[in-house]
Amino acid sequence: MIMVWDREEQVLTTIGGRLEGNETIDEGLDREVMEEAGIILSNERIPFACWYWENTDTYTVWYLVKVREFTDMPAGYEKTGYVIMNFETAIQMLLKLEGTGERVEIIRRAGILSGQLVDEGNCV
Repeated sequence: MIMVWDREEQVLTTIGGRLEGNETIDEGLDREVMEEAGIILSNERIPFACWYWENTDTYTVWYLVKVREFTDMPAGYEKTGYVIMNFETAIQMLLKLEGTGERVEIIRRAGILSGQLVDEGNCV
């Protein structure tokens, strides 16, 4: 599990963003992780959560992806560093910082899908 530091909002957050121009989802995903963490992803990508935002006519899609390579983080972007942790620690941090919520549930689902957390049949 990788989270990034947002220097503008002063928070530890998940990697994400929006598609630009005519980007495909894979192209946007590759660009965002490079901009925010200096990461090159493997081609193995599993979308595991998605929802539609009616007010903006957009979708949010969450992926579980393996890192192929870490490179130097590009300068000048809003994210200035990353933290690598296991899913359990990420959930504990988010619970402490944000309380319960959808991000905790998304991270829990990613941990189960990756095989690093056990599905106990209850929500966090």
